[in-house]
Amino acid sequence: MPNIFDKYKTHKDFKVHSNYTPCGDQPKAIKGLNDSLNEGHAFQTLLGITGSGKTFTIANVIEKQNRPTLVIAPNKTLAGQLYNEFKEFFPENRVHYFVSYYDYYQPEAYIASSDTFIEKDAAINDEIDRLRHKATKSLIEARDCIVVASVSCIYGAGSPEDYAKMMFFLETNMELDRDEFLENLVNLQYDRNDYEFERGKFRVRGECVDVFPVDEEKQALRVVFWGDTVEKIALIDPITSKEIEEVNYYSLYPTSYFVTPREDIERAIVTIKEELEERLKELTKQGKLLEAQRLEQRTLYDIEMLQEVGFCSGIENYSRHLEGREAGSPPGTLLSFFPDDFLVVIDESHVTVPQLAAMYRGDRARKSNLVEYGFRLPSALDNRPLNFDEFLERVSQVIFVSATPGDKELSFSGSQVFEQINRPTGLLDPKIDIRPVTNQVDDLLTEIQETIKKDERVLVLTLTKKMAENLSVYLQELGVRAKYLHSDIDTLERIEILKALREGEFDVLIGINLLREGLDLVEVSLVAILDADKEGFLRSKRSLIQMMGRAARNVNGRVILYADTVTGSIKEAKDEVERRRKIQEAYNKKHNITPKSAGSKMIASLYEDNLENEFEAQDFSEEIILPSSKEETQKLIETLKVKMFKCAKEENFEEAIKLRDKISKIENMML
Repeated sequence: MPNIFDKYKTHKDFKVHSNYTPCGDQPKAIKGLNDSLNEGHAFQTLLGITGSGKTFTIANVIEKQNRPTLVIAPNKTLAGQLYNEFKEFFPENRVHYFVSYYDYYQPEAYIASSDTFIEKDAAINDEIDRLRHKATKSLIEARDCIVVASVSCIYGAGSPEDYAKMMFFLETNMELDRDEFLENLVNLQYDRNDYEFERGKFRVRGECVDVFPVDEEKQALRVVFWGDTVEKIALIDPITSKEIEEVNYYSLYPTSYFVTPREDIERAIVTIKEELEERLKELTKQGKLLEAQRLEQRTLYDIEMLQEVGFCSGIENYSRHLEGREAGSPPGTLLSFFPDDFLVVIDESHVTVPQLAAMYRGDRARKSNLVEYGFRLPSALDNRPLNFDEFLERVSQVIFVSATPGDKELSFSGSQVFEQINRPTGLLDPKIDIRPVTNQVDDLLTEIQETIKKDERVLVLTLTKKMAENLSVYLQELGVRAKYLHSDIDTLERIEILKALREGEFDVLIGINLLREGLDLVEVSLVAILDADKEGFLRSKRSLIQMMGRAARNVNGRVILYADTVTGSIKEAKDEVERRRKIQEAYNKKHNITPKSAGSKMIASLYEDNLENEFEAQDFSEEIILPSSKEETQKLIETLKVKMFKCAKEENFEEAIKLRDKISKIENMML
């Protein structure tokens, strides 16, 4: 960490803000985890059932440990939920979000069987890129940081040393020539634009230089010079240019994690040329003249770009040379930005840990083809995610969090497993009923009708997408309001379907594997699992427990397993749920607790605290009047699409759906 911050740094402690105090099993779990960490155990597991308040428990542990924390989630959606929850718990501290910044990503690849080269194609989410930079900046400058990340945190993110080295530190009354400052901004890859002022740009007005930092959204920076001295540093509104407040110092960071000092680029070019020469000899010796020509042409072009502008397309493939690493050595990642004593929390560990272990193998298989056929130098293999052993080497203490932890987590944790079985609401795990597969659909229909009479909802788990669709059609023909949900349905429509289920627009939702982690619907009182005895991934012990947990938010929650044979997975899952239920009943009786249905919340918007919705909702039920010309109508459609994608990016799905419907209506009217 740069010493220049010592003058200003404040070591703020973590402090949980909540209207609730730990209850149920939470106090015991908090104490157990905290004691285990203080005793120096590397791994511990929080086995917390659905609805037991695992995030609140972890927040209290972070407060007691009072050190930087990385929280890893299995996907962006769950990461966004955790990000919002931790922001609520720690409003005085720095909580950040670090996930893949691609809205769309097609990696560079080569398919040898058809001689097809696929160029890298990606659409970068500008807001997520900003949040990533905000996270790494905070890690360099402060200790009270919580970063919620997806598994992208183990991918190469450049060297934190180079990132910090390129940082430009400003302080009032420091000696600095204005032109020297502008040169430094260009080195940080800021673009001068005196007309369009946005993130990553700067503008010059006499002795006043305005900079829009890469990690900011609602405020920019103004630096005023007096001769060769920085007279004033102020934060300004980027739209009105009005000053918000004066500051004594400010740190500007590169616009990319792979921005490298000029001397390092010059050194890297020498080693890239050496590797190229050696690789060309190998390919020529093997008689691969086409591959040699292809590699030479591409690499020399990249070298020229590095010499001229300090950057090239696909610069990450040369990261080993730019960072001066040895061949085969792991890259710098988000983990490298944390201090040595940071804490790691792995949420839904039964899913996340296998993901962490699999990333390296998939990445290497793809890039090996690129190297073999002359599209990349062998050093491109060193631009990669960490393998699992390297990940473990870079973390000191880990808390695995799951309702169904995997064997690997349990073996790592040993005796340091802390159960959180009793819910603050007193809710019990659902009752389980096993019934024969014969006539399972007819029996299910009867149960659905009984559940609907109580104004409650039903989830049905099938083994295949085709069965989900067919069952949905069959139930609809019998007058049951049912819909299906699977991976072929786009994101916006999935959100719309879940919202409609909660609001009672239909009563039965049928799906496969999507109805597991992260789906908590308090209105659902019955979960029916068809063909439960077809043992496999979708009917393993952990999968069954996760699916059963979807009924654990309702006081009348119950589960029906349709199975002719009680498999080992069914027996183990049923025994575990019944064990938990007995513990919960005893706890409620002892503390005179009456179970009540849990509160339910929709998926929180990741950006609700960061973005103002500039688009005012319209009533799309009104009559649509088309413009007079086809060209103007097409412009209207394009404008609406831009607004729709903006709403979707901000996770304002309801408005996005309305816009989508309006676009569809206009397009139909044009036919």
